[in-house]
Amino acid sequence: MIPAPFDYVRPASLDEACQVLGEAASSGDDVKVLAGGQSLLPLLRLRLAYPSALVDLGRLPELRGVEDRGDHVFIGALTTHDEVLRSGVVRERIPLVALATATVADPAVRHRGTFGGSMAHADPAGDLPAVALALDCVFVVRSGEGEREIPAAEFFVDYLESALEPGEVLIGVKVPALGPGWGFHYEKFHRTAQSWAIVGVAAAVRRSNGTIEEARIGLTNMGSTPVRARAVEAAIRGVSIAAAGSNGAHDPVRDACAGADEGTSPPSDLHAQPDYRRHLARVLTHRAIGVAGR
Repeated sequence: MIPAPFDYVRPASLDEACQVLGEAASSGDDVKVLAGGQSLLPLLRLRLAYPSALVDLGRLPELRGVEDRGDHVFIGALTTHDEVLRSGVVRERIPLVALATATVADPAVRHRGTFGGSMAHADPAGDLPAVALALDCVFVVRSGEGEREIPAAEFFVDYLESALEPGEVLIGVKVPALGPGWGFHYEKFHRTAQSWAIVGVAAAVRRSNGTIEEARIGLTNMGSTPVRARAVEAAIRGVSIAAAGSNGAHDPVRDACAGADEGTSPPSDLHAQPDYRRHLARVLTHRAIGVAGR
């Protein structure tokens, strides 16, 4: 299908981009920001989105790159998934981001799709929003009025809806660099290697003296937004790591993961019903914690 007609604007600076978006917001025009286009272009072709204009950020190199800032790593919004994967800083300081990014679609998409674009798209079936939620990332946005920061817990509002206001553009994400003792894993169940996750689990586990001191669990595709498995995070504290996957009749880690679907509203579609997704959430959370806690 051919997209509906739209105007095309390619700003030469971030200030110009903010000006264009601000003017559009003031006039009530529906304007979309174009980054890698891997999520937006299919919507345009199917006419599920028909903006009056596209603002292409491709000429803004200041929005691209990975920077180690000590307590966190800053990833520019236009940094491609492939660039994230090839970054030594990402692999060493925030490995959960690398693990999840490696599962995004296929190499062709990862070379064009952007880290910030996948976040701003706010698809609960996407792999990276759950990671952002689990790691308590902070989103940095810019408008003509200046910058502001949005915690991940407030950024994902609803299905394909973020906290970005009209006239704002995401410029980057602050990803906390967790210290020694943390283990990470991203567990994903999907039909084919290139498809969306039916369910995914992003796990960060802090270990000490053979027990789990803290866990952060983000769930993919278990609601209209990514979800934190708070019940599991609370139940898993103090549990012996050695118990994970034990052959005995009692596995306290599995018992803790029984509440992984608590507070979720998994969707029903051609790929899975809600009860199946709830089962997957419990199983995959157990697996993810088992690997992260090693």
